[in-house]
Amino acid sequence: MSLSEMLNIGLMQGFAGLSLFSVLLLMGLGLAIIFGQMGVINLAHGEFMTIGAYTIYMVSTYTQNHFPNLMQAYFPVAIVLAFILAFLVGYLAEWALIRHLYKRPLDTLLATWGLSLGLQQCFRTFIGPKEVSPTLPDWLMGSWAPHEGLDIPINGLFVMALTALVTAGVMIALYKSRWGLRVRASVSNRMMANAIGINTKRTDRLTFAIGCGIAGIAGAAFTTIGSTGPTSGSLYIVDAFLVVTFGGAASLLGTVASAFGIAQTQSITEFFITGSMAKVITLSLIVVILMIRPQGLFASKVRR
Repeated sequence: MSLSEMLNIGLMQGFAGLSLFSVLLLMGLGLAIIFGQMGVINLAHGEFMTIGAYTIYMVSTYTQNHFPNLMQAYFPVAIVLAFILAFLVGYLAEWALIRHLYKRPLDTLLATWGLSLGLQQCFRTFIGPKEVSPTLPDWLMGSWAPHEGLDIPINGLFVMALTALVTAGVMIALYKSRWGLRVRASVSNRMMANAIGINTKRTDRLTFAIGCGIAGIAGAAFTTIGSTGPTSGSLYIVDAFLVVTFGGAASLLGTVASAFGIAQTQSITEFFITGSMAKVITLSLIVVILMIRPQGLFASKVRR
């Protein structure tokens, strides 16, 4: 194998890591927002990703059966619907369940785990136990070849662009919008925020729903690289928590950096060794770094 071929393979593996990075970052962003604002560890976060993925599948199936001439245009609309549906389910979950369990972390863990299992059973009952895949529009298929022997999937480019757009939107919303101002005030000093008239309970509910909505977008991105089943979200939840923990709790910059590092390490090592061993090496590196720096890459103050 020539040096040029090895370089091309390395670049393609690195780009495959960027696709995984995009999904992990979208998942981690939602978790970081929820944990940073509310101190809630949401074990059902993966199921909100699955809601987004199933939304893409259902919109794809409906469009293909009733409006086949719109197949090239349905995907962006379906992404918006994925966010809205995951947002609404998250809003309802916070109102019905999470708001009663603040400052009770073990109860919250058990409750969100139960919610996760309940949602998985709903997926099996109402959609089916088998994995499904949407019919993607033609413009998401194929690859871009900037150099001979180097093929970059177009769907991966789209997922990266979507992730960059969502990440920029979250950053702008946190630092430029009224919602972001209320979130930062609540995180800094909840009692003072209540005293100056900020409805922190409503802010919590909206924040939880937005975090779930971002997970729905992660599910939409996931459909371009894999099939969706009732337990698809649970396969990513551990990696998403690793991203948040390794980056530093509630640090959005740390979430971006850790998602990139984890995805690239796993993708590149998978080329040389088996997938399971690549996972072991990645986790071992994370454990060693967290032993040296237990607060994560970028420590950030969270609500006490």
